[in-house]
Amino acid sequence: MAYDEALANAFRSRIAGIEGVSERKMMGGVCFFLGGNMLGGADRQASGAGRFMFRVGKPNDAVAAVLPGGAPIVQGGRRLTGMYFVDEDECTDDVFRQWLSLALSYASTLPEKPPAPPKPRKPSRARTRAANR
Repeated sequence: MAYDEALANAFRSRIAGIEGVSERKMMGGVCFFLGGNMLGGADRQASGAGRFMFRVGKPNDAVAAVLPGGAPIVQGGRRLTGMYFVDEDECTDDVFRQWLSLALSYASTLPEKPPAPPKPRKPSRARTRAANR
């Protein structure tokens, strides 16, 4: 995954106004959360193809399988049930709303998670060298 500002903004603009949504850069792209639970994200592949990712959950997997534009996520040869990529070119506003609706319905069933603490900064080499003198 590679971060793409235009795709991130496309996702952001479509979820604007939904209370409790946060975002975090992760896995090389950007992911959006509701109450600390992942809704989805956006990234651009090395080939240049943009895609959205949606976490619809196992209970919604059969419904998601027939939605337009979706492809199940396979990682390390293993299918991640309830996780789908949707190609940006196939993701019209209507298609996005369908996918987002499933992701929201799933995330809203999960207990809220506390915000993740910020990662500690790694010391720069200059600071590390100075401290070791």
